[in-house]
Amino acid sequence: MPEVILTTETIRRLLAAGNGDSAMLYLCRAAGLSEVVTGFSESRLENAALLLRQLGLDDSRSPRFIQPAQPPEYTDEDVRRQMELPRSGFRKLVGEVQRCLSKVLNVDELKILLSMEEYLGLPGEVVNILVHYCVERNRLRGTGRMPSLRTVEKEAYHWADEQIDSVEKAAAFMQSETNRGQRLIGLCKLLGITGRRLAPPEERYLLAWVEMGFPDEVISLAYDKTCENTGALTWKYMNKILESWQSQGLFTLAQIKASDRKPAQSGRGGYQRHGETVSPLMQDAVNRMLSEQEE
Repeated sequence: MPEVILTTETIRRLLAAGNGDSAMLYLCRAAGLSEVVTGFSESRLENAALLLRQLGLDDSRSPRFIQPAQPPEYTDEDVRRQMELPRSGFRKLVGEVQRCLSKVLNVDELKILLSMEEYLGLPGEVVNILVHYCVERNRLRGTGRMPSLRTVEKEAYHWADEQIDSVEKAAAFMQSETNRGQRLIGLCKLLGITGRRLAPPEERYLLAWVEMGFPDEVISLAYDKTCENTGALTWKYMNKILESWQSQGLFTLAQIKASDRKPAQSGRGGYQRHGETVSPLMQDAVNRMLSEQEE
């Protein structure tokens, strides 16, 4: 049986996800014990695997679409034929998407929608959830406008790549992304960012700090220290603070405060107190002094 080595970063990602199925699946795969999860239903297993991919902890498969390949050139006749089929699922999808986007789709947009179903292989129910997801994402970002079909198409390639091709997997993905979006909104308020969208680099910083496993109160402390030392929210400076804490294994306020107190406890006025542990630097200095005295 192979030895399983878990890094602190992996453990924190699994704990932050709060999903026992994904943690069990990760451990079983790492140990080569796939038979342990045979009791999972297919949908339960797929949802656990999807969450691992979102956490960046699943490299067990190759993407279905490495890059957006050129889809077939659909014609007006292709669209008309699909719309006129008896009990047309495509016609039903068009109606639902138009209601969601509050607009009538033109022929080019209908071709994009048809491509999602026929070329990418996403069921109509999944495409409908995808459109609602893109609308909700814009709302959380505060753009104030509906997404274009081209924007939806770009996200559809991502879903196809991640094999989000069932209602259950689409719902799980939406819930995960909604939770992440709400966390970003909370962090924006914490950092005093209101009335505007995050710039892409700013969003990447926030997502990185969330993935590091820092709670809001620690990020707030890093923000306070940044403002004290630079006079404003300086993203690179604040990121250095959090990266430093991460490298030292400091992830809670208690750990950080305890670390900050250590230098002060080494002795006041240059004196070593009885019972205190001598630091390596001080011990080295003492050894050099004794050596010089012996010589």
